[in-house]
Amino acid sequence: MVDASREIRLLLIDDDVDVAEMYALQLVAEGFGVTTAHSGTEAIHLAGTVAPHLIFLDLRLPEMDGFEVLEELNAAPVTAGIPVVILTNFSEPELIERGKALGAHDYLIKAHTPPALLAATALKWLPAQGTA
Repeated sequence: MVDASREIRLLLIDDDVDVAEMYALQLVAEGFGVTTAHSGTEAIHLAGTVAPHLIFLDLRLPEMDGFEVLEELNAAPVTAGIPVVILTNFSEPELIERGKALGAHDYLIKAHTPPALLAATALKWLPAQGTA
């Protein structure tokens, strides 16, 4: 469980509201603060205003795909340092390679990532953030 004395903010970006809610419920139960976005443009806006410590990013999104979101996050000074973990149903090697080449810290397949594992993944990438 996360130390309640300092809230760790996560941004969960997924076009499927039910999937986002399933993951968010577990993450909140683990002590994380979670904001969800359901489109690429909403994700860019929230990343700049919520100041998350970590972003979970789906690839299939309305308005702009996850790769475009990742490129914009990396290009903006306010969001460039936020670790991004891709969380998607797409498991093609070329997509995994592209995500990592664009700076994703990890690439998770939803079918192999139950909600409890997502919390553990968040903790894996957070120490480098110096959350406070």
